[in-house]
Amino acid sequence: MFVRTHRNGRKMTGVEVSPVNVRRYFPPESAEIELLLDHLHIQCGLSPGFWQGDPEIRDPRLCAWLESKNFNSRPGAAPIPLALIPSGKNCFRLQPIAASVRSRLKGSPTPANVA
Repeated sequence: MFVRTHRNGRKMTGVEVSPVNVRRYFPPESAEIELLLDHLHIQCGLSPGFWQGDPEIRDPRLCAWLESKNFNSRPGAAPIPLALIPSGKNCFRLQPIAASVRSRLKGSPTPANVA
């Protein structure tokens, strides 16, 4: 599924998931998920608001990983689409999408809304 980075001003705060994908991939009884970020394996808690209109995965380690990918080079820039790939029960691999794919996504629906 496609997700996109989320910012609070100049700082990335996490990744945003579309409501359709929240319902499809994240059971409401799941209080946390595992994220595979390159060589890192972290657990992220999901707030109750995740299923009620605030579908953002937030974690300081996730923010640090996003910033290490140099997505933060242009403060205030548009959200960056990423791939969130199911990798087991409540486990997902997050990875950048190639620039060529990102350019094709610009003309399509918002990446967070694409299944």
